[in-house]
Amino acid sequence: MLIRYKVWASGIAFDTVAGLPEEELIKERQTTFKTILHTLNHIYVVEDIFRAHLEGRQHGYAARNTETSPTLPALREASRNMGRWYIDLADSLTEDELSEIIEFEFVGGGAGAMARMEILYHIVNHATYHHGFVSDMLYQVPVRQPANDLPVFLRDVWNKN
Repeated sequence: MLIRYKVWASGIAFDTVAGLPEEELIKERQTTFKTILHTLNHIYVVEDIFRAHLEGRQHGYAARNTETSPTLPALREASRNMGRWYIDLADSLTEDELSEIIEFEFVGGGAGAMARMEILYHIVNHATYHHGFVSDMLYQVPVRQPANDLPVFLRDVWNKN
């Protein structure tokens, strides 16, 4: 359910920013990743890094974001595909697989080890955290995006199925 929530909330963010002029997407602001587009890209990069960990392969990233961001349409499509991958994974894992510890190297250095379930929780929590930054930047435009809180997802999406 939480992975589906993350995908739904990301869709709201992308739907909202798709209506912005290009200059608002790349306008530098007082935030960690400087722009709306680069913040959304960071969410994707972290999901890709942890996907590689879950698949037991190298990810090839030297940082938790890329130097430049792809275009919004390319990032949106990549994010949709990543969301589908995480949903398919979450649907396929058994209880034993969810508890399995995955060992990896953090991008910034150092050994890491997390259960698959903890990685999935991290993906959800991380995206939610950075969606908050995107919301703040949207207020600066000013644009207000539709509510993307968990209770709204539960009411409007999850409990209707």
